[in-house]
Amino acid sequence: MELYLDTANIEHIKEVAALGFISGVTTNPSLLAKEDPKIDIKKRILEIHQLVGGHLSVEVNSLDTNGMLKEADEIISWFPEATIKIPMIPAGLAATKELYKKDIPTNVTLIFSPTQALAAANAGATYVSVFMGRLDDIAVDSYAVLNEIGEIWEKQCLDSSIIAASIRHPLHIIQAAKAGADISTVPYKVLMQSLQHPLTDKGVDAFVADYQKMMSMKK
Repeated sequence: MELYLDTANIEHIKEVAALGFISGVTTNPSLLAKEDPKIDIKKRILEIHQLVGGHLSVEVNSLDTNGMLKEADEIISWFPEATIKIPMIPAGLAATKELYKKDIPTNVTLIFSPTQALAAANAGATYVSVFMGRLDDIAVDSYAVLNEIGEIWEKQCLDSSIIAASIRHPLHIIQAAKAGADISTVPYKVLMQSLQHPLTDKGVDAFVADYQKMMSMKK
């Protein structure tokens, strides 16, 4: 399972990209607005891609098919490597199908059920993004939903890659991997938290202390 960073914060992206283990970045209008409501979206998107490469979804904001397709064409004109992120609504499925015919990759987002994931896959989505945290917020077991989608994908041999999104804590990352997600896109805070363990810190401190003690005895 690949790990993506879910943010529009350029400093966080620089820090994590330098660690060498993320394969892409996801963002959305809410994350961009959180950084700066007046942000130059084109500039920030291209800056992110230059830092990380790999997958980078750019979301459309129209709610009708023609508007989505027009936005997609405009995005591709200044960012040919973009994956077009489309909401899981009927108009979005129609747009996904049209973009599939043009070999333009799509990420159908805001998926909360296996039937939605199946519809997106059949429309030709390159990626289907299943939101774990938001399911948990309404007392629905997100791991069970994601696991069911993973089982369907395995039995049906579907091509769309499954993205586990709305990751709230490190356990979600583990559950996503166990459920067969291809990608987990994780906020900076959760991703950095997932790298830490008190026994690792204790072990490093002990190794350093023993090394310094050994070096002092040679003087």
